[in-house]
Amino acid sequence: MDRDVLTPEGLARVLLRRWYVLLLAALVTAAACYPALRPAPRYQSSAVLVVKPPRTDNQPNQLTNLQPSLAMVSYAVVQRLQSPAGRAELKAAGAHGSYRLTPRNSGTSATPYYSIPTLQVEAEQTAPEEADRVVQVVIDVYERHLQALQAEQKVPAGTLLTVDLVNRPGTVALPPNRTRAYAGVGALGTLAGVVCALWTERYAAGRRRRQEAGPTGQGDQGGGGQGASARHRAP
Repeated sequence: MDRDVLTPEGLARVLLRRWYVLLLAALVTAAACYPALRPAPRYQSSAVLVVKPPRTDNQPNQLTNLQPSLAMVSYAVVQRLQSPAGRAELKAAGAHGSYRLTPRNSGTSATPYYSIPTLQVEAEQTAPEEADRVVQVVIDVYERHLQALQAEQKVPAGTLLTVDLVNRPGTVALPPNRTRAYAGVGALGTLAGVVCALWTERYAAGRRRRQEAGPTGQGDQGGGGQGASARHRAP
């Protein structure tokens, strides 16, 4: 039972004996790391929109009348879009890949508080035009949901909330993250190398035991046969 327990010293001896397996695993890992040296370019498009109240005589400048209630309405629309049905609708409209809707949080991550009705929409794609397109798709669907929410509440036409862009979609190139790729491929290659070395050692040990047991078994069978022949010749 103790013979099957692999100690750290035993593991080190196995790895030293099967160094060629580790070398092969290192070569395969190096080949797998090559694509990480030249990753596909990624672009991020970002836009910020705001929910504005209706224009009134007392507040001709709509941006000076941004009440916390508008932020709660905007957050309700975001929750709709982040639901499974909302994500399916966004996908059907053409929003694919990675995209995010981030309301302006005036509180903390533990106790969020939404008092400013702005929303940041971001999308990551392999082409800058596609990233801008996905952001625009999300904005269009968001605006449709805001209108539908007000229609459900039968809001009068003169008091409807509207959507405006604080800044239009702009795209920047994302720097490649090679460190994470190197770490992942390296860890996987190391694990595969150690497992293959242990499997090779086990296979070689089993083969040696079968070879050592072969002549002994044949000798026992031969001796048994000679004894049986002698018994038949005995009177």
